[in-house]
Amino acid sequence: MLKKFRTYQMAIRFYKGAQKLKLPRHLKDQMDRASSSVVLNLAEGSGKRTSKDQRRFYSISLGSLRECQAIMELIEVDIELINLADHIGACLYKLCYPQLKLTQIKA
Repeated sequence: MLKKFRTYQMAIRFYKGAQKLKLPRHLKDQMDRASSSVVLNLAEGSGKRTSKDQRRFYSISLGSLRECQAIMELIEVDIELINLADHIGACLYKLCYPQLKLTQIKA
C-alpha cells in the first residue's frame, strides 16, 4: 500500500537526504526527529479509517516538514533537497485541505 503512496515515497527520499546533511549537533537532532516525523505520520495517517483522522496525521507531517525547511534555511543546503521539500509540502497541503481549490488559497 505505501509503495504506491507517492508523497510517502518522496518523504523517505527526503529523510535519507536530510540524514546526510552536516549540521551542528543541536540542529542535527531536530532535523533527524522532524524528518522522520514526516515519514512516520504519513504512514500512520494512511492507515486511519476516516478522512478526518487521516488529515490530522497529514497536518502533523506538514508541520514537521516546515520545521525541516526552517532548519534548511539556517544553513546552505543543496537546491535539490529544498525542491523536494517544497514538492512534499505541496502534496501534504493538498492532503490536508483536499476541498480547497487553488483559487481559494490566499498567500
